[in-house]
Amino acid sequence: MQRTLAHKAASPSAGRQQLDFAFPGPNLVQEAVARLAEAGAEERGAIFTRREVVDFILDLVGYTVDRPLQHDRLLEPSFGDGDFLFPALERLFAAFEASGDRSNPVLALKDAVRGVELHRDTHERTATKLQALLIDKGLSLQEARALGHVWLHQDDFLLAEWDGTAFTHVIGNPPYVRQEMVPDVLMNEYRRRFTTIYDRADLYVPFIEQGLGLLAPEGRLGFICADRWMKNRYGGPLRKLVAEGYRLKTYVDMVDTPAFHSEVSAYPAIFVIANEEPGPTRIAHRPAIDAVGLSALAASLTGEASSTTVDVARVTVGSEPWILESLDELAVVRRLEASFPTLEEAGCKVGIGVATGADQIFVGKYDSLDVEPERKLPLAMGRDINSGTVNWRGHGVINPFLPDGKLASFKEFPRFGRYLETHGEEIKKRHVSQKNPGNCYRTIDRIYPELTFQPKLLIPDIKGSANIVYEAGKLYPHHNLYFITSSTWDLHALQAVLLSGIARLFVATYSTKMRGGFLRFQAQYIRRIRLPDWKDVTPALRQQLAAAAASGNQAHCNDAVAKLYQLSAAERKIIMSSGS
Repeated sequence: MQRTLAHKAASPSAGRQQLDFAFPGPNLVQEAVARLAEAGAEERGAIFTRREVVDFILDLVGYTVDRPLQHDRLLEPSFGDGDFLFPALERLFAAFEASGDRSNPVLALKDAVRGVELHRDTHERTATKLQALLIDKGLSLQEARALGHVWLHQDDFLLAEWDGTAFTHVIGNPPYVRQEMVPDVLMNEYRRRFTTIYDRADLYVPFIEQGLGLLAPEGRLGFICADRWMKNRYGGPLRKLVAEGYRLKTYVDMVDTPAFHSEVSAYPAIFVIANEEPGPTRIAHRPAIDAVGLSALAASLTGEASSTTVDVARVTVGSEPWILESLDELAVVRRLEASFPTLEEAGCKVGIGVATGADQIFVGKYDSLDVEPERKLPLAMGRDINSGTVNWRGHGVINPFLPDGKLASFKEFPRFGRYLETHGEEIKKRHVSQKNPGNCYRTIDRIYPELTFQPKLLIPDIKGSANIVYEAGKLYPHHNLYFITSSTWDLHALQAVLLSGIARLFVATYSTKMRGGFLRFQAQYIRRIRLPDWKDVTPALRQQLAAAAASGNQAHCNDAVAKLYQLSAAERKIIMSSGS
């Protein structure tokens, strides 16, 4: 069931693999690649992995000395200083020596390893270390140079063309680089080649796609990298690729473990994906970083299950987020999903406040914004609801839109026109202005003034626990606030539901955690919350929900919600734990 990517062109060669660039506009792209090849470690997204973790990953993918590793093919797509490369080579030479093979090592091992590194100085430094290692293994200088030349390549892994040779093992720690760090011309070329680059996908996403496309049948890819793609929006196409053609064999949550030589802001995970038919995924969480313990855990993850691991069926389903946390919590979520409609199906609307693209111009103290009253609205900001109630600090937002969606005329609103013309040069520098030169004074999001006067629930984007605040219909929400309105549900009763552990349970299941354990209460996750139809809620329970919300007491909210969802004692315990 080997998968190959459509953009890979076959160019057979005798005895070695050819890595050549092939893309339109070669000069501009090559210039961009050359700049990255000279970039610093931070710009390249270079993070270095501890030796114990490297050995753990090698064990998980089955690159072990009891195999004839000289007949396998190992690929390291971003070898850096050799954190993965040199431990793998130790195993390769141990297996080769144990085999009793006395043939020329250059001929015997030339196809066993391929390593790619973009950064020129790093490539040269590691190549020099490799040469010394090979000489120490008994090769002559000439043999060491010949083997090193075949094994290591200074290239952009995402642009390299391969001769069709597949790999039994692909391992490493792909670079963690955000799109804005990559030159536009190079990012456009990556997008042309890789179907998984979607929305704001980081560079490790196409690294995973490329690595999967180079796997031999039953080959295994083992990476450690940020886990965000497993749940968030931009990871959807990659999750779909895995679900439709591969098996997620192993997942190890590495959050809050010292897996790297330096502290990282992203939440890391180790995963092994095999080029084989889909099947159960074996999961472990947050192991201690010591060689003996990780070796034992690897044996459990690749052999007989133990108390430290668990097998989960159907983790990968299309582009759906991967649910890899507590199975008890997941069971509650699945039961509620099967029993109740979504929040929006139950008559509620979820949205996000206005992004202006230039808050320093469009947002200010309401009374100080020198425009006509029709052209400004009172604005609710994140700090206004920190206390759990609305304490408006007096900000406002300029509304450039008429009710029909057109921009207001400077002639009809002269104060509005003078104010924006004063800031015209700065406004026109915005990305949204350059994309819409005929409408350069618009905010990024259209403003709908009627939302101001609708009662709504306000929810901050990032929060350690659900902070759901009732706003009576006097303020327009800012972009760091999500809002919920409803044509059916009483918002006070709904506030109790969302203040209970229910909201955190659903958001924690589907979102990625931020540093410090905070969750992002974003619209895409809030919409997954299940809610009974209002008509099915008894009058007595409606009153209990509203009273619980008014009290602000989460225990009271949990009591009412337990009745609303008919939670069992065990489910209620899970909900209460989730909300704490």
